Amino acid sequence: MDGDSTAKTLDLGANSAIRNTEGSDSIHEASHQAAPAGEKTQGTGTPAFSKDGAVGSMFKADGAIGGTAEKVGGPFAKDGFVGLKFNADGAIGGRVQETLGKKVE
Repeated sequence: MDGDSTAKTLDLGANSAIRNTEGSDSIHEASHQAAPAGEKTQGTGTPAFSKDGAVGSMFKADGAIGGTAEKVGGPFAKDGFVGLKFNADGAIGGRVQETLGKKVE
């Protein structure tokens, strides 16, 4: 070896930089972890991909994506060949509603 001890440190693992690595006082123990910053919000409210959620509502006729499709019109309009597939009961929108739009319990 050329006098560099970096390899030894890497071989010892992540806790090698901490003085006390014996069992109960390593950096991964509960005594070194802070309390959560806020309340749990997962599973509360409307799912993002639901037809009324943050992402799903963009595909409505008055939403950002659906509104642009309405302006283009033709097959992209809400009652057009492509637009019908993106409704909550359409082929694509319905599948998203079934799989990602469910509220997690």
